[in-house]
Amino acid sequence: MRLMIMFDLPTLTAMDRRNYRQFRKKLLQDGFTMMQESIYTCILIDRQAANLLNNKISLYAPKKGLVQSLIVTEKQFASMNFLTGEKDNSEENTFERLTVI
Repeated sequence: MRLMIMFDLPTLTAMDRRNYRQFRKKLLQDGFTMMQESIYTCILIDRQAANLLNNKISLYAPKKGLVQSLIVTEKQFASMNFLTGEKDNSEENTFERLTVI
């Protein structure tokens, strides 16, 4: 599963910019990587983990602005079409299950 966070936050005042920086920093601490300017994704093991992380983010999301979340499967994410640009094949954009015996 992937949890995608998309946001559009105001940056007019010093407090707005501070809230933006803190929100972005917390997303990175929670394991998100930047997909585009204001779109961050995190790979999770199942829907329950995605829902828990989604609830956690709703607690620290800034009150001003717009913050949206979307939970998609790896199959749905892999079927994304690229109209321009190229697919990023870096390690953080792949999903391989690790089995520990």
